[in-house]
Amino acid sequence: MTPELGVCYYPEHWPQSMWAEDAAHMVEAGLRWVRVGEFSWSRMEPEPGRLTFDWLDQAIETLGAAGLKVVLGTPTATPPRWMLDRHPDMLAVDENGQPRKFGSRRHYCFSHPGYIDECVRIARIMGERYGRNPHVAAWQIDNEYGCHDTTVSYSAPARQAFRRWLAERYGSVEALNAAWGNVFWSMEYGDFDQIDLPNLTVTEPNPAHVLAFRRFSSDQVVAFNRAQVQALRPLTDAPLLHNYMGRILDFDHFEVGADLDIATWDSYPIGFLSDRLEADAAHKAAFLQQGDPDMQAFHHDLYRAVGRGRWWVMEQQPGPVNWAPYNPAPLPGMVRLWSLEAVAHGAEVVSYFRWRQAPFAQEQMHAGLLTPNNQPAPGLAEARQTAEDLAALGPLEPVQARVAILFDYPSDWAWATQPQGAGFNYFRLVFSAYRALRRAGLSVDVVPASGLDDADYDLILAPGLATLDDALADRLRAAAKLTVLGPRTGAITADFQIPAQGRPGLQALNCDVALVESLPPEITRPVQGGGAARHWVERLTGDAPDLLTFEGGTSALKGTDQLWYLAGFPDEDLWDRIVEMAAQKVGLTLHPMPPGLRRRETATHDVLINYNAHSVEWNGHSIAACDVAITRRNPPGRG
Repeated sequence: MTPELGVCYYPEHWPQSMWAEDAAHMVEAGLRWVRVGEFSWSRMEPEPGRLTFDWLDQAIETLGAAGLKVVLGTPTATPPRWMLDRHPDMLAVDENGQPRKFGSRRHYCFSHPGYIDECVRIARIMGERYGRNPHVAAWQIDNEYGCHDTTVSYSAPARQAFRRWLAERYGSVEALNAAWGNVFWSMEYGDFDQIDLPNLTVTEPNPAHVLAFRRFSSDQVVAFNRAQVQALRPLTDAPLLHNYMGRILDFDHFEVGADLDIATWDSYPIGFLSDRLEADAAHKAAFLQQGDPDMQAFHHDLYRAVGRGRWWVMEQQPGPVNWAPYNPAPLPGMVRLWSLEAVAHGAEVVSYFRWRQAPFAQEQMHAGLLTPNNQPAPGLAEARQTAEDLAALGPLEPVQARVAILFDYPSDWAWATQPQGAGFNYFRLVFSAYRALRRAGLSVDVVPASGLDDADYDLILAPGLATLDDALADRLRAAAKLTVLGPRTGAITADFQIPAQGRPGLQALNCDVALVESLPPEITRPVQGGGAARHWVERLTGDAPDLLTFEGGTSALKGTDQLWYLAGFPDEDLWDRIVEMAAQKVGLTLHPMPPGLRRRETATHDVLINYNAHSVEWNGHSIAACDVAITRRNPPGRG
C-alpha cells in the first residue's frame, strides 16, 4: 500500500468549535491518520469511577467523519492526581531513594499491582466503548516507555516484585549465591527476602545483582504492556502499537514488541543530535539543523525489526523542539526529507507531532504544523508536499538487506553496569558499525539474537554481544556467509561471570582474549596498514589466522571462513577497512558515499538522501541540499 501521513492532535486542548475545521484542514494537507487520547485520563475520568467520554465520542466522530483514521491512545502515561490519593505508593523512586512526584507525566512504577489494575480497567472501558468504532483504526498503548529515566524504579513494590522474580528465576537462594558469586565480599544471602535493590551501596554493587535487576525491570515493562494488550485484544480487531523512543535501551523492545502488531517510534533528529549523540563539534555544526545522517535510519531499521516488518513514525519533528540543550529550526526541506527517508526504510505511516503548537504548559515551545494562533508553521507546507510526493510515487516495497547488525538490549545493560572504561558504550559501538555500513552505501537490517533462525545474509556485524555460546555462534554461521564479532563479545555469562571456557570461548573459532584494557579518548592503538582502535583493546591468543595486526605486533583481527573476531573498538578508518575486507570475502558490492549522503534500497528503487546543507554529485546524480532523489533501479533486486 502507499505510505500515508498523520498527525498528533489534542482535542481536549481546543474548543469543540475548532474540531471540524481542524479535521478538514488536516485532510486538505494530505494527512490520513490522527492520534488522540494518550494524555487525557483526567478528562475521561475526572473522579474515580465518574466517566466523561462524551467529548471523546464527539472528537472521534468529527475526525472520522472528515475521513481521518483515528489512533486511540490509552492514557496510562499520565495518571490523574486522584490516582495518587488512591495509591500513595504507586510513584516510581529514583536511584537516590527519592519519589518521582506528581506534576508532569510517567510518575508511576511499573511494578505497582494496584496501578496495573487501574490501567487494565481503563483500557477495558475504552475497548468496550471504542473497540468496534469504525473510525478507530489502531490503538496506542501508553506513551514512550522509558522516557525521563522511568523504566527502573527503586520503590517498595519493585523490591517485593524483584524478590519474587529472583525466586522464580533461581529456585533457591543457594543457586542465586553461586550464580552471582556472592562469596565475594561476604555478600551471601540466607533468604530471598534479605535481597534489597542494588542502589545506595557504599561502592559499586555486585554487577550480577545489577544485571538481574535490569532484566527484571525490563520484564516489568513487558508485563505492564501485556496487561493492556490482554484487556484490548478481545474487544477490537484494530492493530495495537506503542511509540518507542530514540536511544532508550533500558528495556527489551523486542520482547515488548512481541505482544504488539506494529512498532512505532518518535523521531526528533535535531534534538537527538545535541542530546543523544556523541560527535565532535564540527560534525554537530555541519548537521545542526538537519540531524545526524545515520541516527534516524538506525532507529527506522531497529523498529522495523521490533515490529517484525510493520512499523511507523508516530511523532516526526516538524520544527524546533523544546527539550534539547539547544533547539534550532530545521533547514528548509528537512521535514520532507525525514518523512521520505522513513518511507524508504519501510514506514507505513509518518505522523507529525503535533497539529497545533500548545500555548500553555511544558511543551509550549515545541513547534507544530500550526502556530498557537492558528497560522501555518513552516512544517505544514513540507508535510503537504510530502503527501503529494507519496501519492505520485505509490508504494515503495521494502526488501531484505544483504547485511545486518545484531542488536541486543541485555548487552547494553551489561556494559552500562560494568563499562571498565569511560569510552566504552554498547550503543556507540554498534552505531559505529552501522555508520560504516552506511558509508559504504549499503542498506542494513537490524536483527535480534532470537531472529536468526530463518535469516539469510551475506554479512552480519555483531560487536559487543555480551553473552555468546556455541549454539548462538552456530546460528550466526548458518544465518550469514560471514559474521564479525568483537570486541567484548562472549565476555560474560547471563549471570555476569567470565565464562569457564574463556572469552569468547567458541569451538568454531580458536581465538581467546588473554587481556583487556580501556584507553582514554586521546590514545589509540594504530593498526598496520591504516586505522586504529580506541576506547577498548584486547590481546588475543589462539591459532585462528591473523587478518589484521596492531603496529605493536599483536592481533587486531582474527578469523576463519565464517567467523571473524575484532580485538578493539575501531575508528572510522578501521571500520571502513573491515567492511571492505568482508565485502570482498562474501562478494558484496560497495557504493562508497560522500559525507552526508546516504542510500537506501527498496525492491525497485534507490533512494538517495542528502543531509548536507549543500548539493552533492554522486554516480551521475545531482542531489540538492536537504533533498531526496528516488530513482528506479534496473534490474530490480534484493537490497
